[in-house]
Amino acid sequence: MPEALKPRLRILFGADIALGPGKADLLDSVARTGSISAAAREMGMSYRRAWLLVDTMNRCFRTPLVEASKGGAGGGGARVSELGLEVLARYRAMELKAAASVAAEMREFTRLLAARQE
Repeated sequence: MPEALKPRLRILFGADIALGPGKADLLDSVARTGSISAAAREMGMSYRRAWLLVDTMNRCFRTPLVEASKGGAGGGGARVSELGLEVLARYRAMELKAAASVAAEMREFTRLLAARQE
């Protein structure tokens, strides 16, 4: 299946999207960089946008997925909590299962969709 054509999962918690593809990518980036601001830069989004996404995730789950420390002389930072790592691993596993389970239908969509206008 072409990379651009894939199912996208979102975990809804009331009116909030607790986790989706962008938030999962943000968790990956925070885990890699140790910083919400560095993760935001890496993903090409504003710090405020990244912080709002982290805030939504943290409010939706029982305990925070991202734990941030205040800046100061040594600077601040952030880390993905144990729960955050577990949630991320489960979400990535769900993505793989979803893609595998609808692969035949997605091939048909590829056939039915118009050629991309670039």
